[in-house]
Amino acid sequence: MTTASCYHCGQPIPPGVDLHASIDGEARAMCCAGCQAVARAIVDNGLGDYYRNRDALPSSPAEALPAVLDGLRLYDHAEFQKSFVRTPGGADGGSEREASLILEGITCSACLWLNEQQLSRQPGVTGVDINYATRRARVRWDENRTRLSEILAAIAAIGYRAYPYDPAKSEDLARRERRSALWRVFVAGFGMMQVMMYAVPVYLAGEGEMGPDFEQLLRWASLVLTLPVVFYSAGPFFRNAWRDFRLRRAGMDVPVALGVGAAFAASVWATLSGGGEVYFDSVTMFVFFLLAGRFLEMTARQRAVSVTEALARLMPAVASRVPGYPGNREAEQVLAADLRPGDVVLVRPGESFAADGEVIEGESSANESLLTGESAPVAKRPGVPVTGGAINVESPLFMRVTGVGEHTRLSAIVRLMDRAALDKPRIVELADRIASRFIVALLIVAVGVAVGWSLIDPRQALWVTVSVLVVTCPCALSLATPVALTVASGAMARAGLLVTRSHAIETLARASHFVFDKTGTLTSGQMSVIGVHPLGALDREQSVALAAALEQASEHPIGAALRAAAGRLLPAVDAPQSEPGRGVGGVVDGRRVRLGRPDYVAALHGRPLPESLASLVASGDTVVALADETGWIALFALGDDPRAEATAMVAALRAAGRHVVLLTGDGRSVADRVARTLGIDEVVADASPQDKHDYVSRLQAGGAVVAMVGDGVNDAPVLAQAQVSVAMGEGSQLARTQADLVLLSGNLEHLRRGVSVARRTLRVIRQNLLWSFAYNVVVLPLAVAGLITPWMAGIGMSGSSLLVVANSLRLQKVR
Repeated sequence: MTTASCYHCGQPIPPGVDLHASIDGEARAMCCAGCQAVARAIVDNGLGDYYRNRDALPSSPAEALPAVLDGLRLYDHAEFQKSFVRTPGGADGGSEREASLILEGITCSACLWLNEQQLSRQPGVTGVDINYATRRARVRWDENRTRLSEILAAIAAIGYRAYPYDPAKSEDLARRERRSALWRVFVAGFGMMQVMMYAVPVYLAGEGEMGPDFEQLLRWASLVLTLPVVFYSAGPFFRNAWRDFRLRRAGMDVPVALGVGAAFAASVWATLSGGGEVYFDSVTMFVFFLLAGRFLEMTARQRAVSVTEALARLMPAVASRVPGYPGNREAEQVLAADLRPGDVVLVRPGESFAADGEVIEGESSANESLLTGESAPVAKRPGVPVTGGAINVESPLFMRVTGVGEHTRLSAIVRLMDRAALDKPRIVELADRIASRFIVALLIVAVGVAVGWSLIDPRQALWVTVSVLVVTCPCALSLATPVALTVASGAMARAGLLVTRSHAIETLARASHFVFDKTGTLTSGQMSVIGVHPLGALDREQSVALAAALEQASEHPIGAALRAAAGRLLPAVDAPQSEPGRGVGGVVDGRRVRLGRPDYVAALHGRPLPESLASLVASGDTVVALADETGWIALFALGDDPRAEATAMVAALRAAGRHVVLLTGDGRSVADRVARTLGIDEVVADASPQDKHDYVSRLQAGGAVVAMVGDGVNDAPVLAQAQVSVAMGEGSQLARTQADLVLLSGNLEHLRRGVSVARRTLRVIRQNLLWSFAYNVVVLPLAVAGLITPWMAGIGMSGSSLLVVANSLRLQKVR
């Protein structure tokens, strides 16, 4: 049977796909193997009524899995896992798997601890990281020992739900979370207003002005109106507290539930017995204030993580593929997931590039601001690479696909941001431990207060205890650091500086020494051959071709310059060798050849460099030598100018009291020339990778906090050694993997902005922590003394959390 759309999810069936599943005795067409696997599982588990009873197709692929399948093991199917499960070590990474999940039901840092502990105890789980601000979880497991469905079941067993992460699902959950929270706030607010209407006459009535029957009627009316507030609006407090109680944990909702429950129970007893005080007005009021505060905090948190979500949504779902190009120029609509390297795609103005690629026809410009922080469009012409997710601005472009799916630059950026978000810095772990212990101490204090006030004034014991429980709940302490770091990460990403490790922001703010590589970092890295000096039998063109052949596999700017200067077919190289920081070698046409630093090359034949060329080596330009076992072949002079924004960046760092060092493997004269231009006083030249590593180690031994900024394979060891490292986005993949931050645009002005944001973030975190501690130190004695009523406690607790979140949101503005 052939149809134009998938019977399971309703999406168009791509050309050439011929997949079917038997449903009700008929072969139904499927768009992919994932839908086929899900459909077969539905039928095999006796749930075919799902198809017979549904009245509409899913509005998105994320909704194609019906709710009745939540308990099945579909998540263990390899096809179903394709979109959210990866192998950390690549295709040959063994049996370890890693999934990105969304957790539903997270309300405080204790929830994170609980889920992490629960999953860590599961056999086969090798790693768990959960981010409070994003509700995202990264779970690693050995598929030979456990299955993903068992991991999800372990999460469900403690009262939470986990879903495979995808941007559409994340946005839908956030929308549902806001809608549910808003309804609870509305019910609590409406109940509060009505209960206050019945409470005010009691407060204002003088002695003997209100009869007991009428007062009892008002109490019963208040009870009826308080019921939906307690059992619906405050329901999550009680559910979360009961879960924590069963698991012997003290979460943030425990003191709140105890306070609300105790005040409501006492009020109900007073109403039934006809004597004693009622607190319905206080109960409804502080439930309303607590929920309103959490709703505003949730909204602010979702805004804070908007950058990561926006990046994940940049890649379009469909693309215009041009089969048979250039003979055929008619485009066909296909799913972006079906593109393969080598495909030709037409990208019209206003459309996004659906994959990484290279322009093969047309001239235009691309908006890459969300990817690099650069607001100006980037020119695109034949031979220029394009990045998936960027927007074509002016004219149609034909591009050849080079990377799709997980292999695109955008996917790499999102993975690095996820890694940073899911890692937990030491400062966050410390705050979480303090908050958890504070709750236990608070419960002990509350018991003492209840006993003490029962002896002093039993009539006030209940509401004083409730006030103590609510007003001192350390929500603000738990929010102080993670919200600030999440907001700062988004702000730095918008400024073109990608945070890939959790500790990077804090350490960058504390860095005392900024150590820079030269080529490709302080300079543009766009080197060119400015002089060729043949010294043997080969002429200029032959010498350049031989040198370029040795650099065929190099990512270093020197290799790129030599290849650009050759512009011809290069000879083959056998037995290639590379010594980072010194040079490369190999066998060409039966003779062993070396290219690199003159001293490295001279070791091959043992002959000194002609004295006439000694001045060239000391001229200030980069000079590399070419030789074989018989002697010198040629010298090449290459030039590279400092980046235009480097001088201002160095000046800003020095003005802030930071030490700036130029650490390079280039010669002394070249390094000194660049340092003079940029205003750098301390220069370390002729440094090998080991020398760079040792230099940074010596700085650290002297108490320095080192920020290393580098580019290239030979910088990887020193990037790993520094307390915080920054890799240029244009550099090698290895350097970016080692680095804690990646300068996506290559613009050093964005590094200056990032340092400024990091320093402001550290100040905001200190302010948040100071406020959280100061608030609890001040209000606890007041609450114990009976000077804070329950409704005031609700305002105080919500207000403290909101103040912390609002203070963190100031970081969104990059100065």
